[in-house]
Amino acid sequence: MTNEVEVTPGFFQRLGLAFRVLGDAALAGKLLKLTAAPEPAKPVSVPAEKAHASGLFVLGTLQEEGRLIDFLQQDVVSFSDEEVGAAARVVHGGCKKALQRLASLTPVLKEAEGDNVIVPTGFDSQRIRLTGNVSGQPPYRGVLKHHGWTATDLKFPSLSESIDYRVLAPAEVELS
Repeated sequence: MTNEVEVTPGFFQRLGLAFRVLGDAALAGKLLKLTAAPEPAKPVSVPAEKAHASGLFVLGTLQEEGRLIDFLQQDVVSFSDEEVGAAARVVHGGCKKALQRLASLTPVLKEAEGDNVIVPTGFDSQRIRLTGNVSGQPPYRGVLKHHGWTATDLKFPSLSESIDYRVLAPAEVELS
């Protein structure tokens, strides 16, 4: 590492430099480049399918393994409860397999749903949502309605730039 000493020219040296710059357009141009503020970087426009590729990938995986999109897009009003229940079992099994393939999950709170819990002072509001009659200061006492989920291990692949992630499921054509 070198020790650089900052040189501060005196008044007459600066005045002399000013006259040199006034008389030399090329030197003035170089000085202008040195002192000009850099142009702000232009925002890069990212297509929605690239910006949301990971979310679209998850939807595609849930469709591939569990036919989730097919199930949600189906009008189930005309089906019996038994038919909807049977379809839901198949979708549930496939989506559970897809979820296990993509992430490891653990409950936010270890207690069972329905247990009495204490929410301490300084709790993380992203991990615990208070509902009901929320007043006063923590610690709070309440009943656990849902233990929450947190991802502990993500297993997402690297996403390719060449794939159109808007295609959640390709059309399938059987040839005869």
